[in-house]
Amino acid sequence: MVFELENIELNFGEKNILYGVYLKAETGKVTGLLGTNGCGKTSLLKIFFGNLTANNQLVRVDGKGYLNRFYRTGMVKFLSQKNYLPSHIRLKSLFDIFKVNWAEFAEILPKLASKKNPRIAELSGGEKRLVETWLIIKSNAKLVLLDEPFTHLDPIYINIIKQEILREKQHKAFVITDHLYKDIQEIADDLYFLKKGCTKLITSPLQLEEMGYINPDYFS
Repeated sequence: MVFELENIELNFGEKNILYGVYLKAETGKVTGLLGTNGCGKTSLLKIFFGNLTANNQLVRVDGKGYLNRFYRTGMVKFLSQKNYLPSHIRLKSLFDIFKVNWAEFAEILPKLASKKNPRIAELSGGEKRLVETWLIIKSNAKLVLLDEPFTHLDPIYINIIKQEILREKQHKAFVITDHLYKDIQEIADDLYFLKKGCTKLITSPLQLEEMGYINPDYFS
């Protein structure tokens, strides 16, 4: 499946946040979205998900205009920067609620799986983020939107999540944004940079240097 956002315009009062934005995600690919703080990345993902209405927008699925909001369909899952897990539920029970395979999680992350009985409130911030990211990427969604999934994660867990995204992309489309741009670059098939309200498709890392996003020493 191919998901597209086109001609996205978003204003907050007199402030222009997005205008003329284009973004595409498709099954079998990871689409990376980079940009500085406050450039509108989160707003763009929310527009894609459907819980933020833009001043102007066109959403297409497989080339056809799509009017329904994705969050109402279950076709799209969105990992926001805010924790969404209910604190009173036990870890193992969450996997039953979300219909996600517990055995696979336990095999890959046995240390965390040993904490299946404690409630979510008893997990550390990094553990909570790992669990909620896992549940989203392992869901039955056709399009997965990930807003800063690596936040608060140890490097070993970041690598595990990256590998699982690459595995899941065989039957899903992913859009992912994070300030850890090197990790995004490693797994992204397509890469967009958002600056001054517009997106630009990145075909070479040198373009990120030219736009002042990364230090020239990154290539030395």
